[in-house]
Amino acid sequence: MFKNDVYARRREELHKKIKSGLALFIGNVEAPMNYPDNTYHFRQDSDFLYFFGLDIPGLAAVMDFDSGKDRIFGNDIDMDDIIWMGPQPIVSELALKCGVTDTFPMAKLEEMLKDAMAKKRKVHFLPPYRGETKMTLGSLLKENPCQMKTLASADLIKAVISMRSIKEKVEIEEIEKALEIAYEMHVTAMMMCKPGASEQDIFGTIEGIALAKGGGTSFPIILSINGQTLHNHKHSNILKKGKMMVTDAGAETNLHYSSDITRTTPVGGKFSSLQKDIYEIVLKANTECINAARPGISNRDLHFMACRIIVEGMKELGLMKGDTEEAITEGAQALFMPHGLGHMMGLDVHDMEALGENYVGYTDVIKRSDQFGLAFLRFALPYKPGHVFTVEPGCYFIPELINLWKSEGKFKQFINYGKIADYMSIGGIRIEDNVLITEKGHKLLGRPIPKTIKEIGIVCS
Repeated sequence: MFKNDVYARRREELHKKIKSGLALFIGNVEAPMNYPDNTYHFRQDSDFLYFFGLDIPGLAAVMDFDSGKDRIFGNDIDMDDIIWMGPQPIVSELALKCGVTDTFPMAKLEEMLKDAMAKKRKVHFLPPYRGETKMTLGSLLKENPCQMKTLASADLIKAVISMRSIKEKVEIEEIEKALEIAYEMHVTAMMMCKPGASEQDIFGTIEGIALAKGGGTSFPIILSINGQTLHNHKHSNILKKGKMMVTDAGAETNLHYSSDITRTTPVGGKFSSLQKDIYEIVLKANTECINAARPGISNRDLHFMACRIIVEGMKELGLMKGDTEEAITEGAQALFMPHGLGHMMGLDVHDMEALGENYVGYTDVIKRSDQFGLAFLRFALPYKPGHVFTVEPGCYFIPELINLWKSEGKFKQFINYGKIADYMSIGGIRIEDNVLITEKGHKLLGRPIPKTIKEIGIVCS
């Protein structure tokens, strides 16, 4: 945990943002994997962590915006727990670690909420994403559990997003720790990327690094020579010369702050001429967008910058044609990059996604597009100092998508379908880094992980 004043200060700020009612925070509970006592690895709810920091199951908290008091609810362990788990701190001791002095048994939570609702007080809560939390909220608030997401408090959502979006110094330090773990993961993957190696072996090795150095991976590792599948979690292939391996992997620190890095490595470390052509386009999009990042420019601006670089590069190779701006306006480049440039990052690798992407990345004025490709841009707002986000352009040759668009004659004024066949063996290329917006510009977070063709060749040799 951070020092208790970090959590106290965060709650104090939230008290200032919401003037009345209660905020109910339900911590996560253990989730059985295949029978009750065999559980998945526990991961605390990120908003509970942000305001209270207590990384154990079975807790809840209430912030009273009228009285200014904060309370934690939970049950002390009994002898059966001690036998299996050893001595544990009692709830009142745990609460002091985050600056809370008022604690109650869990049974008192329903009583307190019943009294608040009887007095017509507003009970704010965030959208639940786990079935257990929906059931708990429904039971406590006497509502249909299936409706709990739609009944969540927009005022609380917006207040929490406004706070969590701007990273504090202690948070940035944690993200840097997560990136140091990611450095070792990715350099190890590059060194293992040789003909005859198995994806499973590389995957297992770098996941082990994340577990040994911190809190494990920040999301299921994407590692495959079939990089044209954007989120490919299959690891059954044997690496062969002439293929490239996409590794999209990040780590969590023990305080659960994330990193998220992608590198694309040719098997054996040497790019073919066709691979090099496409790789250099993606690398240019990555580096130039990072260099342009600063307060005031929006993530949507950077997304379109990446699109221009990709279209211009593809035109030079004869894969695209026509007016670049017109092609981007129509969305023709989405054949090759059908996703957004990146996403915010912090306690969640897609930071605050559980609160709703449209709340995080859009406003009533800046609205999400419904155009294919651009619709997947998770964050479109202007950057502010303290924002941490990913820059991850990519270029993919997805057979099913290419065949569909070709059969429909879609964007034939911009796309040379006959030329694409020469590049189908490439699969996919993605390059991703993590960036902090500073007062005057940006900072590339973490130790630089090899990504130029020369650097990758040295690591793989």
